[in-house]
Amino acid sequence: MSLEECFRSGSPILMEGALGERLKREYSLEPDEYVALAAMVYSKKGEEALYRLWSEYLEAAKQFDMPFLATTPTRRANKERVRESPYDENIILDNVNLLKRLRDDFPAVKMYAGGLMGCAGDAYRADHVLKRQEAREFHGWQAELFGKAGVDFLYAGIMPALEEALGMADAMAETGLPYIISFMLGSDGCLIDKTRLADAMEEIDSSVKRKPLCFMTNCVHPAIIRKNLSWDFNDNAYVRERFRGIQPNTSPLSPDELDGSKTLEGTEPLKLAEEVERLMEKMNITICGGCCGTDARHLKEMARVIKEMARVIKK
Repeated sequence: MSLEECFRSGSPILMEGALGERLKREYSLEPDEYVALAAMVYSKKGEEALYRLWSEYLEAAKQFDMPFLATTPTRRANKERVRESPYDENIILDNVNLLKRLRDDFPAVKMYAGGLMGCAGDAYRADHVLKRQEAREFHGWQAELFGKAGVDFLYAGIMPALEEALGMADAMAETGLPYIISFMLGSDGCLIDKTRLADAMEEIDSSVKRKPLCFMTNCVHPAIIRKNLSWDFNDNAYVRERFRGIQPNTSPLSPDELDGSKTLEGTEPLKLAEEVERLMEKMNITICGGCCGTDARHLKEMARVIKEMARVIKK
């Protein structure tokens, strides 16, 4: 079953939890100055750590009999950064191959391997935002490499600005692969560039050759997501139909407060799952994973909630 077929079926899907923050905290591994986590595949310790973390998340998917989405840690491995680094374009293929190996090692789980992409600038500040055509060309390099590497889908993580998200969507659509656009959201109902969420989604859906599979958000606490979606201009049937996934972090701080924060205030697994449940009472969330502060405990609690909520909805 393809990811599109899986998604259209309405079955709840589990997505990976935190990687970068756990690699640093639990394994004392620092991101590369150029391509961040993408270089982990060239270190035995880094590759083994990534494999262990994904394995924990896959075990959660196995326990709750759910399909699983994993994405390469390549948000910063864009054309500009790779060319400034000691690495070459094979860094994309090498990261994809690690996910494929993991998938082969967990045949009991229906796993989809995704290529993670991100904005050119700071996702928390929406600076250095590329114009649409510029973004299409810039991100097209990475999208094409992911297509050649054989990923199942593409994922644009924490996109803070509509203009660059449009170009990113253009580049992803060109590959023919299913893709997801995930926004960085504040509590004011908007992206970081102050575009209303509903407006951003409608602009992308109406102007790209192939629509995204759905829209999501990541690196935002469920309470902030709920507040964002509660604004009148976002509280409508269109948003409920197209906004279908979250990768929340465990901190209740806003993006402005989190940016540059030295500590990460966390929410315990059960409490985070309760917050996700409150969100699902309002929204048809079918894809759920985790971001900063989450681990396998959080994923298991959230998996339990979204599976139970899906059961209730079907009844």
